[in-house]
Amino acid sequence: MMKQLIILFVFCLATGIANGQDDRFEEGNTQYSNGDFQSAIDTYKGILSTGVESGDLYFNLGNAFYKNGELASAILNYERALLLKPHDKDIKYNLELAYSQTTDKIESVDEFFLSKWVADFRNKTTSDTWAFIGLACFMLTLVMAALFFFSNSVLLKKAGFYLGVGLLLGTLVTLSFSYRQKTKLVVRNHAIVFNPSLTVKSSPDASGTEIFILHEGTKVEIISTLGQWKEIQIADGTVGWVEESSITVI
Repeated sequence: MMKQLIILFVFCLATGIANGQDDRFEEGNTQYSNGDFQSAIDTYKGILSTGVESGDLYFNLGNAFYKNGELASAILNYERALLLKPHDKDIKYNLELAYSQTTDKIESVDEFFLSKWVADFRNKTTSDTWAFIGLACFMLTLVMAALFFFSNSVLLKKAGFYLGVGLLLGTLVTLSFSYRQKTKLVVRNHAIVFNPSLTVKSSPDASGTEIFILHEGTKVEIISTLGQWKEIQIADGTVGWVEESSITVI
């Protein structure tokens, strides 16, 4: 248990935050260390209000919310941190620990193992890194093409051809990974329930039939929007409608 607490609340160094915000970030860290969690929350949110974002900032804000007893806000910020740092093990651990304390225990629809493996591999790094790898593969593809067309050696021509094909495939795969990671950042179609108890309706209307109830901290996928209503889907595939004000987009 002590090891879990150490892992849960360990602070990461500030990276990717503008120099002008470094002092405020460290101020928030000090407030957190001193047990003044609400002040730490206010400080971190103040940095975010200037337009500065980073995985570390969201992660520490999630930690402060967790210690302050605000589980839904902690989960929301852990999820936002994970979007920026999909490979970070500390964020994943804290997020799983936070989800384990939510009321709703929803079984996910079984995912084909190959799709899960590809998604896990894609999440090893960020969109920018995949784009860089893709560009490097493309440049090497051009080198192999030159080797194939201009070399006088049959062996080098074969090597240039097969390596070129492999690198071209690598280019397509890594660029598709970069696109998917970027899309996750831009198209935010998941949200966290913030109501202590939320009744999901069969239609976008207050008089609609009650289908099921969700509780704060549950993650949902937004399928469509109609006025102030959102059609959502939970992990087991069940769908329904909720008011927009009851959820917060990740």
